[in-house]
Amino acid sequence: MAAAMDLPTLALPRFVEEVRAVAPPPGQALDLEWLPDGRTTLVFRALEGAREGDVWVAGPRTRALFKTKTGVARTVTLRFRPGWSVPLLGVAASELTDRMVPLGDVWGRAGRELGGELLAARSRADVMERVARALALRAGHPFETASGKLARRAVRLLEEGEIRVEGVADRLGVTARHLRRAFTENVGIGPKEFARTVRLQRAVRMAATSCDWARIAADAGYYDQAHLIADFRQLVGLTPGAFSKRAGGRMTQPKLSLSEFPLPVR
Repeated sequence: MAAAMDLPTLALPRFVEEVRAVAPPPGQALDLEWLPDGRTTLVFRALEGAREGDVWVAGPRTRALFKTKTGVARTVTLRFRPGWSVPLLGVAASELTDRMVPLGDVWGRAGRELGGELLAARSRADVMERVARALALRAGHPFETASGKLARRAVRLLEEGEIRVEGVADRLGVTARHLRRAFTENVGIGPKEFARTVRLQRAVRMAATSCDWARIAADAGYYDQAHLIADFRQLVGLTPGAFSKRAGGRMTQPKLSLSEFPLPVR
């Protein structure tokens, strides 16, 4: 294994979409919200008293998960771009779908020890540097596979919204079956399911500044408001209005800048 100082670096934003941190007031429970978005997330938790920490992997969700945790002093979450968790974590995204597992179950001893290493970090930047180095040392080879590249190209097409999901395979020159296999392995859900999460996330973002659900439904790509309500019920487990009220009262998790954090890779 190469020494840490010998590792070249690449910009972390290539692989990671966002990093968020939250520290609830002492004694206050932490409300966690995981909406379907086709992302895999690495979660570091420092427990109250700062004597114990752990790292979890949250796979892509097919249905929202709401949890309230007590005894947590602070968290840092690192959300991978769709299709990039596989080479960095070393496990198919489909094995993590709808699961939250200790990193130790994925990496073994190295995953179990990372929590303690992050607990010793003196700043958020230090946390990110240690996470980046751990990811680099676990990165798989070949780093970019053909199936991973195909899945990420499909992700871009679906997020841009310029083509219906039925036409993605034709645009990329592969069969629908081949695309679904590559997409599920690298993203954790199929292309049709991912397209639904894209639409849902559009609606969630719009709802932050508007309560006009008919307009939101039209602008987000739903057939009508009834379609939006049905999707919210199935994917989130709440009506749009109930979700909006819940979202309005939750603690904001500040987004951290990624540009200052280099990611070493072998």
